[in-house]
Amino acid sequence: MALAETIKGDYYYGTGRRKTAVARVRVFPSGDGSITVNGKNAQNYFGQSGTHMATIASPLRVLDLGTYTITVRVVGGGTSGQAGAIRHGLSRALIRMNPDFKSALRGAGFLTRDPRMKERKKYGLKRARKAPQYTKR
Repeated sequence: MALAETIKGDYYYGTGRRKTAVARVRVFPSGDGSITVNGKNAQNYFGQSGTHMATIASPLRVLDLGTYTITVRVVGGGTSGQAGAIRHGLSRALIRMNPDFKSALRGAGFLTRDPRMKERKKYGLKRARKAPQYTKR
């Protein structure tokens, strides 16, 4: 029940967004380095894809940190958007914990909310931009 004990303690939080995914991240300073996403271990949640795990842990690597317990609640989007949202939320939580981290995280581009979204389909077109095939005769 080590996780239940750390949840009772103080934590720092941050909200991250990417595409349609929203992640609420809690960072517990006195932890064992585990990352829990929606009640599951992050490795199990994202499967064998090492790229998503690398995306999530990148703020910790930039700052050379690793002794924190991180719990995440993420909704919406797919796995890639969720991983980006977790990275954004984790970066914001780390800045709440120590404002000196801001310049390093800003330089790495982890504090900027990625504005790219899926474009809506337009009427008269097959997709957002693909038009029906043109026939001259």
